[in-house]
Amino acid sequence: RRELENLSTMADSIFRKLRDGGEEGELAPALTIEETVASPFALDVSGNLLANLSSSILAGKSKSQGLVLITFSRSPSFYLKLLKQKGIVVSSSSKWIRILDCYTDPLGWIDQTSTEGSSLIKLHKSVSDLKRLFSSIIEAGRELVGDGKTRFCVAIDSVNELLRHSSMPLVSGLLTDLRSHAQVSSLFWSLNSDLHQEKVTNALEYISTMKANLEPLCPSSDGGKNALESLFSVHQDFGKGRFHVRFKLRKGRVRVMSEEYHVDHLGINFSPISSPDTVVPTTKSLLPKVQFNLQLSEKERVEKEKVVLPFEHQDHGKSTEIYDGRRSPVDGKIDATPLSLGELQIDETSSGKGGEIIYFRDSDDEHPDSDEDPDDDLDI
Repeated sequence: RRELENLSTMADSIFRKLRDGGEEGELAPALTIEETVASPFALDVSGNLLANLSSSILAGKSKSQGLVLITFSRSPSFYLKLLKQKGIVVSSSSKWIRILDCYTDPLGWIDQTSTEGSSLIKLHKSVSDLKRLFSSIIEAGRELVGDGKTRFCVAIDSVNELLRHSSMPLVSGLLTDLRSHAQVSSLFWSLNSDLHQEKVTNALEYISTMKANLEPLCPSSDGGKNALESLFSVHQDFGKGRFHVRFKLRKGRVRVMSEEYHVDHLGINFSPISSPDTVVPTTKSLLPKVQFNLQLSEKERVEKEKVVLPFEHQDHGKSTEIYDGRRSPVDGKIDATPLSLGELQIDETSSGKGGEIIYFRDSDDEHPDSDEDPDDDLDI
């Protein structure tokens, strides 16, 4: 309960999407938590969601009645201790959670058939066989909720190890099959984008309905700051940054939210974004270091404002008249003789300080388009 109260607006939106799941007949909501080497806190975010979903299931406030956790990057005992720190005690007789252990023996080299608390933790070998992995996940979920319409949530602590043993199309197919299963209410996983090509992260983002990425709090780059001061700033700001979430909504709409995060010994905390000066480097520091001047002097600015642009109407107190291509009997200055295509007619009575361009229709049979916007066919 204490953990739920500490959720921010954005983190609460993610939690509610995963807790409520999708409507009947829809694909299950999916979340990708993306971290980098500079901001390696996806485990803190997933641990926060794991604890909140567990509390919601135990309180009967979730549409799913069970949770299947697949561990790749940490041992099952690590997550049991994590849940215990959040006030959630998991015993071997717990009927709401199953842990699929892909961490202990991912390649099937150890002659071991069971682990501690066999009813709670199931050892899975040979993670490269994704069809078998899918069957094991569904089987573990059905042990919790049965074969009916009752649903369960799936949490994968990391797909980095999964991508190490299998190709991207196979991993993508596994996640899509989980989303499509009628008894899976929601699922989420974490990913380190620095370990994979951009096409891999794009593919996982395509599968997801939500994408969360952690951005480190970079110190302002100052040429006068020495290396020791820069190192101190990096150390001081480590554990702080911005948390961006991209929600895919119905009808192709997208909603983006951002907050600040701070990681301490108690876990990760979220808060509204503070003033830009304290987080984002100043505009001056973002300018490239070049040898030429990017600014205009006062004299150059005045001269620039005197330039008459061709698309600006210089009426000088007179009413604005726009020629629409028709021969006007009122204006006797317009010569009725059409010019050849592309020929420019110059006003000979002009003082020489300007010119006039007159356009003629191709033929008299052409309908004037003065009542329509000539740019309607342009995609501007």
